[in-house]
Amino acid sequence: MLKIRVLAKKEKITITNDQNRLSPEDIERMVNEAEKFADEDKKVKEKVEAKNEFESYAYSLKNQIGDKDKLGSKLSEEDKKTLETATEEAISWLDSHADASTEELKEQKKKLEDVATPIVSKIYQQQGGAPPPGGEGPTPGSEEKEDKDEL
Repeated sequence: MLKIRVLAKKEKITITNDQNRLSPEDIERMVNEAEKFADEDKKVKEKVEAKNEFESYAYSLKNQIGDKDKLGSKLSEEDKKTLETATEEAISWLDSHADASTEELKEQKKKLEDVATPIVSKIYQQQGGAPPPGGEGPTPGSEEKEDKDEL
């Protein structure tokens, strides 16, 4: 059985040959290929994470606006309409820009946050509490992440 391990913390790749099925040349070639594509893999990972964070934030906000027991009941009609419009535009943008760059995704998420954060902060201030970090609640990007790389 061939075992391939990626040690993310040390940023080294270890390939073990349990049953002598790979030649040293094959192992060297695999290591070189892994190193060659590491930067490209990192960029793809960053883009996927940016898209997931933006998408999660937009849909979470949309669901909270519609929740009559939580945020939805605390919004004025004007603020609710503003947030609904902003989230629908963000979701529509996501749907029509599947090939967007990491920077574009982050920029669009910030644009949505710039609309939502003041409205949500105002609600928390009216209730006498401080808003949670990051606006209306935890977002996937606000949590501490373990540095995990998968092969």
